[in-house]
Amino acid sequence: MTFQVPDNVKAILDNLPLKPGVYIMKNENGKIIYIGKAKKLRHRVRSYFTTNADGNRKTLVMRAKVCDIEMIVVGTEVEALILEERLIKKHKPKYNIMMKDDKRYPYIRVSWKDDFPKVETTRRVENDGARYFGPYAAMWAVQNTLRVLRKAFPYLTCDRVIDGNDERACLFYDIKLCNAPCIGAVNKEQYRAMMQELMDVLGGKSEKVIQRLDTAMMAASDNLHFEEAAAIRDQIQAIQFITTRHKAVSPKMTDHDVIALAREDSDAAVQILFIRNGKLIGSDSRMLDNTKDESDETVLEQFITQFYSEMSDIPKELILPDNIEQARIIEKWLQDKRHGSKVSITVPQRGNKHNLINMAKENAVQSLKLMRAQYEADTVKQERALSDLQAALKLPKPPNRIECYDISTTQGTAITASRVMFVQGVAKKSEYRRFNIRSVTHGGSDDFQSMREALTRRFTRWQNTKDNQDIAPDGKDKDLTWKLLPDLLLIDGGKGQLNVAIEVLKEFDLYGKVPVVGLAKQFEELFLPYNPISVVLPRDSEALYLVQRVRDEAHRFAVTSHRKRRAKMGMTSRLETVPGIGPKKRRALLKHFGNSIDAIRQASIDDLMQVAGINENLAQAIVNHLD
Repeated sequence: MTFQVPDNVKAILDNLPLKPGVYIMKNENGKIIYIGKAKKLRHRVRSYFTTNADGNRKTLVMRAKVCDIEMIVVGTEVEALILEERLIKKHKPKYNIMMKDDKRYPYIRVSWKDDFPKVETTRRVENDGARYFGPYAAMWAVQNTLRVLRKAFPYLTCDRVIDGNDERACLFYDIKLCNAPCIGAVNKEQYRAMMQELMDVLGGKSEKVIQRLDTAMMAASDNLHFEEAAAIRDQIQAIQFITTRHKAVSPKMTDHDVIALAREDSDAAVQILFIRNGKLIGSDSRMLDNTKDESDETVLEQFITQFYSEMSDIPKELILPDNIEQARIIEKWLQDKRHGSKVSITVPQRGNKHNLINMAKENAVQSLKLMRAQYEADTVKQERALSDLQAALKLPKPPNRIECYDISTTQGTAITASRVMFVQGVAKKSEYRRFNIRSVTHGGSDDFQSMREALTRRFTRWQNTKDNQDIAPDGKDKDLTWKLLPDLLLIDGGKGQLNVAIEVLKEFDLYGKVPVVGLAKQFEELFLPYNPISVVLPRDSEALYLVQRVRDEAHRFAVTSHRKRRAKMGMTSRLETVPGIGPKKRRALLKHFGNSIDAIRQASIDDLMQVAGINENLAQAIVNHLD
């Protein structure tokens, strides 16, 4: 059905200006559901309502709910980017890509403008004359660093007014965690010199500091001042402990952030490596929402604008895995945040920077796997997802066993149906099954008939095994996966596929006993039997996340199964062209050569004759036809 643009929205589209700005889309309740920026508002906003957008599921869902569009015209693209970032942060629209958290990174702050600087932690970098070092991935990392650092550089932590005339120092002086300028043990110049070395170590420039201390330690030892030498040795060890935790990247590199992206189904993770003064000082990963159906380029652009909106420590260079369209605009924006100092975005193809991208990608993949594993281990979230899904679909009990079916085909060939199983909200791959569809033999594909065959075969297995009490040698019911009925039968398809499932359930007298729903591919709507009104789960609900994971896993398994079957059919079909080679000899050849048509093609006549039933004439025919 052709999408009809509401009259009031059409009037807005017809009067959009060819100027940069921000557009704000609202639903029928006046709630903001999407915010975007544009170089030319007219072209960008109208693109959502043309046939070019029909291939994007997210756009189709979103535009169907748009009842009003507001716009804010600005002077430049950079201003549009800044305004978009601020509005997204304020309103958190439903369909915008969003970081799952907006935490501020901790920094170490040295109050250098003071006569006797102090060291503290902060999450906000300000232009106040202090020196800032970081960012660190977590506050515990900052505290550990300061705990060790203070052994090497015993800086002030008290609130005394330092004039050098106090009668006695505090306990920290006695335990050698303060050099007591309060009693004149060191003067202002000596204290600031120590703090300068502390900042050098934090900035990754510890070589000269260690060299000086090493010389002082040797001199003290030569003069038989062994206690002093031991104290200097402890300082050196403390500095080395801090600096060795920072991996050297390249002496030619200064301040850079390396960003990589990992995606799987509906999930996305971004990894950032922080490089300061040529050393890798830390890394972090962020999970993103609403990335499905968005390009990698769009995901990276949205991440960068949101991530660096709160970052005051902007590096000289952002190293990305792929080019982004808005690179020059983002560079200008970051340059403004860096007080006019140049910022560049690069996409290296080789060398050390490219290796860092690969490192970041690997870490992003691992972060994504960890996030998914944590979800599977989070029984609270799983129980909430099952409970919410039960309520939304009005199920008689929580859907602890969910079966999902999907069909995969290419122009009607090698049609494969897949069944995936989720138990207690977690994929149970040992119960995955595939069905090679046999009933659809004509040239075109028939998803309805394919689904009918798959479900019929599944519930025929149930019928054949429900009275079977055979127990396997290990004590387990060998037919349990077929004998147990699902608490929810999820069909990846719309109303047509759902109706097929209903008919099959009725044939086996299971309708009403096995709850069934259809999941529309286009709008992620759930359809209940004989109900024209779909169920739309909240975008931020655990129930929707579970349904998406089940659907994505069914699709992945179906595509994988289909690909394997098609490849096998391809091998077999090439052998079918050889005169004298029937099904039996074909199977013997494939088995002998490890199912590899290339191995058969490269085999000599003598090698082929080693296969049972293959004489010299057949071997020669094989060589001639596969050459």
